Amino acid sequence: MKIGIYTRSLPEPDHERYVREFFAFLSKQDDTIFIHKNAQEVLRRINFEHNFQVFTETNDQLPFDILLSLGGDGTVLDTLRIVRGSGIPVLGVNLGRFGFLASSRLEAFEENYNNLKTGKYNIEHRSVIQLESDLNLFEGFPYALNDFIVHKKDSSSMITVHARLNHEPLTSYWADGVILATPTGSTGYSLSCGGPIVYPGSSSFVLTPIAPHNLTIRPIVLNDQSTLSFEIEGRTVDFLVTMDSRSETVPKGTKLRIARAPFDLHMISLEGQTYTQTIRNKLLWGVDRRN
Repeated sequence: MKIGIYTRSLPEPDHERYVREFFAFLSKQDDTIFIHKNAQEVLRRINFEHNFQVFTETNDQLPFDILLSLGGDGTVLDTLRIVRGSGIPVLGVNLGRFGFLASSRLEAFEENYNNLKTGKYNIEHRSVIQLESDLNLFEGFPYALNDFIVHKKDSSSMITVHARLNHEPLTSYWADGVILATPTGSTGYSLSCGGPIVYPGSSSFVLTPIAPHNLTIRPIVLNDQSTLSFEIEGRTVDFLVTMDSRSETVPKGTKLRIARAPFDLHMISLEGQTYTQTIRNKLLWGVDRRN
């Protein structure tokens, strides 16, 4: 088996021991291990000797069959830029605090690794969104797994977001901004702004306003075969657009179009792990403190 490892950096000093154990375990396996240049830098900083091969996201053809993401949920989001439309599945190994996407616990990694090798896992197809604009945004990779966000740039006044659905006027939001989330992203910023939880595979988008001044405006669930267009007005000359954890400043009047991307991200769900369990355990869904 050919395994790729991606990580952002070593986030906390007390994680060093776990990182050492993680890579020490991998070095003893008979599989071929490839590490991202970021992981190479982490191992250099902790003086870990290795003979792993190194790859970057500029590789024309990725040399591994499965990509492990070592970190938190943001690290999993980063892997979209690496695997793109290759179909290579991603497993998130949690080194952070929340671990909603990075659901594999580091302390249980040896067991989970054996499940990978024996094929005891399922593949979830997570939809991706794509931005089209007359500007060259996000370094030529305008894709997101979680959400696309339009947001005011400063803290003074609201912006007006004119939204069109399949070329037909939908509504105008007087708000701090709007969020267009995939089912994967429905449990992120959209949820904190009052949006619904949407199960992966639901073939839908969630359009959620951020602090709207229109009392009649509510989150709406749309078919993900729809296209949405946005045009922004405001007192300031520019505003922010965000795709997952990446942001760009864009001048007002810019037209933005969002649709489902022609590829999905394939995420590994280990045997015995379900989305229902995740929302119960991570979001405390349905917890009754009276019991």
